[in-house]
Amino acid sequence: MKKPIKITLSVLLAIILLLVVAILAVPVFVDPNKFKPEISAAVKDNTGRDLTIDGDIKLSLFPWLGITTGALTLSNAQGFENKPFVTVAASDISVQLLPLLLEKKIAINQIVLKGLVLNLARNNQGLNNWDDFTKASDQTTPASTSVNQAPQANTSEALALFAVGKISVSDAQVSWQDAQADAAWLIKDLNLDTEQFSFDTPVNVVLSLQAANVKSSFSAAIKFKTALTVNDKFDNYSLQHTELQSTVSGENMPAKSLTSTLTIADAALESGKQAVKLTGLKLAIGEALLSADIVGTGIKDAPDFAGNLSMAPFNLAKLLQELAISLPAMQDAKALNLLSWQSNLHATTDVIELQNLAMTLDDTHAQGQISVNTASQSAIGFDLALDTLALDRYLPPVNNSKKQTLASPGAALAAGAAALPVETLRKLNADGQVTLGKLTVRGVDLQGVKLKLTAKDGKVATQQSVNTFYQGAYSGNLNVDVRNKKPVIALNEQLTKVQLEPWLKGLFKKPITGQLTASAQLQAQGSNTDELKSTLNGHVDVSLKDAVIKGVNLQKIIDNGKAVIKGTGLPTDSKDDQTLFTQITGTAAINNGLVRNDDLVATAAKLHVDGKGSVNIVNETLDYQVNARLPAQEAGQAPSPPLVIAITGPFDNLNYAIDPTALLTDKARIEKVLDKNKDKINKLMNKLDKKLGPGTGDLLKGLFH
Repeated sequence: MKKPIKITLSVLLAIILLLVVAILAVPVFVDPNKFKPEISAAVKDNTGRDLTIDGDIKLSLFPWLGITTGALTLSNAQGFENKPFVTVAASDISVQLLPLLLEKKIAINQIVLKGLVLNLARNNQGLNNWDDFTKASDQTTPASTSVNQAPQANTSEALALFAVGKISVSDAQVSWQDAQADAAWLIKDLNLDTEQFSFDTPVNVVLSLQAANVKSSFSAAIKFKTALTVNDKFDNYSLQHTELQSTVSGENMPAKSLTSTLTIADAALESGKQAVKLTGLKLAIGEALLSADIVGTGIKDAPDFAGNLSMAPFNLAKLLQELAISLPAMQDAKALNLLSWQSNLHATTDVIELQNLAMTLDDTHAQGQISVNTASQSAIGFDLALDTLALDRYLPPVNNSKKQTLASPGAALAAGAAALPVETLRKLNADGQVTLGKLTVRGVDLQGVKLKLTAKDGKVATQQSVNTFYQGAYSGNLNVDVRNKKPVIALNEQLTKVQLEPWLKGLFKKPITGQLTASAQLQAQGSNTDELKSTLNGHVDVSLKDAVIKGVNLQKIIDNGKAVIKGTGLPTDSKDDQTLFTQITGTAAINNGLVRNDDLVATAAKLHVDGKGSVNIVNETLDYQVNARLPAQEAGQAPSPPLVIAITGPFDNLNYAIDPTALLTDKARIEKVLDKNKDKINKLMNKLDKKLGPGTGDLLKGLFH
């Protein structure tokens, strides 16, 4: 759009100069209409185009030497569409007579152009319909540098003899047709008004227009006003009390329309020094208000900008709603209600930096810096420190009917990375770190969270740690390779003295507690969670101290069985049944989402347990066998026979089944006991059915018949 605007101004100036020449050339007492053919012929000889002057040409003499015309039409360049290059419905220009006679100074009183229509075009060969004007200008420009210097030296003196009063352009229209780029723009309802112009004096300028992309539905309504100051060398410019209002709309806009207001208290450009200064810049979009003060140096040879930026507190959620940008449902309806930030800005052609950044989002306060290196594939650098982040409030509302999943920080990062488009990860170029004093997730406070990220050429690596992770500690690293079709993920993690109960909250109906220390080396490939689960491979080491498995008492089950056999009374039932272990250890190999463990060992004061089995991560089910036995109570006594327990089913509804045959060593004695203690046995069977699931009692009964 820069060239059409420049050409528009050039055409306006040419028309103005043409009218000025007409004023000076036409004798006062001669009817100017008689010279229409001569004027048109002169234009034809110099431009090759046809100038049509409709209506009468009227002259005025005192106190202004003026000329008024009807419609003017200048034909288009050859090879372009057969429509006028420019038309003017009416014009009025006047020059002060006394300054012209006494001071030989051209003082234009006013310039009025009504109904200006300018049609700019570029053909498929890249030629413009104004190129003939620029070529003619180039041919008349001396090639010698020494010759050039003289006119340039006299420019200020010539301009000192030239003054312009009021300029008024109303109901103008500019069209731009680019056949080479298949683009078309239309500017209409263009109105321009200025006060009397003089050097080094502020001149009020008011501009309004409507712009539209003919090829799409995009449109913009613009209003602009400022006080413009220019020196006589045209190398120093100043804009004061500038205001730009715009309302844009279109099919790619999130809302039907977007209104913004830009104000600048003072803008100064010194082209000789290549310096620019913007003071009191404010950009308002809805309730959001961005303020800035910026200084630029070397703007032509080596641009360097520095300044301060600040965003006043505003309601981000409300602004997004006004822009028709939908937000996902969050647990806290007041989330994203407050956002503000301030920083120092430094920008060159190679880098854009936000230094000393201080940002507030709701109750979170962040400090640090962010940079974008434009010379290195838009590399992003960051170093941010957050005091606290209540992540729960931004997460979707809790769905009690939906299964919850267990994930470490590294696993959560891996799932999040896999969910991103592969192309996004391939293009990611970043190096930085984020630290959080406290992160609240699922109602649990994690303290001392640190994340380092490096990403380049399709390889993403993170290092993450949590000083206080469920009362323990966590560290790990994640590598994601997206150079191929599907991401390849490698994860190494270490959990130290992590309390299991709060971490498993909501995952099991009957919680498991204990202090977990574990390590994992995992690899997977896929673009979503399901693919990652089904391709998961690796190795895991686990040690759980002071473990409590609530809802089942293995020792009591063994005691109940022995009581039945001995014919003694059954122990009293309790709703607080649980099994305590001083330590549980084991290792596991993972193959395509199936976790296999064959060396589980659990020790307790009066119980020894070992086990083996598998966990299917894909469908979240368990198939495990536990062997529990009581140790020998006296020296030299053999330990009791084992109680075999099968634990199967989905994570959220595990089933416990018992194989008590190992307890049965004297069938004749047992049959006698059964006959004598039938009521007690039935009572035990009923308890087992309630405790371990329907069918357990029938299983035991079947062993004796």
